Amino acid sequence: MLRDRTDSRAALWRTAAGQRGYFTAAQALEAGYSYQAQRYHAQHGNWLVIDRALYRFREFSDLPGEGDEQLVRWSLWSKGRAVVSHATALAVHDLGTANPSRIHLTVPRGFRQKSDAVVLHRAELADSDIEDRAGYRVTVPSRAIAECAADGDDQDVIDGAVAEALEQGVVTRRKLLHTAQLLGARAELGVERALGALA
Repeated sequence: MLRDRTDSRAALWRTAAGQRGYFTAAQALEAGYSYQAQRYHAQHGNWLVIDRALYRFREFSDLPGEGDEQLVRWSLWSKGRAVVSHATALAVHDLGTANPSRIHLTVPRGFRQKSDAVVLHRAELADSDIEDRAGYRVTVPSRAIAECAADGDDQDVIDGAVAEALEQGVVTRRKLLHTAQLLGARAELGVERALGALA
């Protein structure tokens, strides 16, 4: 029996390690922890209870963070359906001065979960709009900039993000304009203004 518990912990640890220590009740069940065992570990402080059916190994909370642990948490909360987007994506890409007070996530139109801690945007994203990070997904720089412009974010934030993205070579003017056009007139205007400010 001890061997089984060791195997279960090792399996769950492997899963959680790729998710900054976070894991879901479903992942724990798959690793061999019954719901009764999950309650035991949560009640005895072996696992930190983050949200309903969402835990974290205590050991990870003692490690220095990289700043994006919360994004992994919200990805798991959404069952992997949410993509970090808008101003939060700009912050992830370290473009401009975006510093949103809440996390922005893009979710499919039929997504039902809600939380006051996040801002949910509904859209169907193409694979080319998304890149993978350790434990979560984020919109690519061109999409993040266009999203912010479409939302009417502060033009200074958009200007700074565009300037840095072009300087770093992570986008081209053509790609930025094309992505903005897909999101509508407001996005296109914001991006054009940012590009015009560089001329």
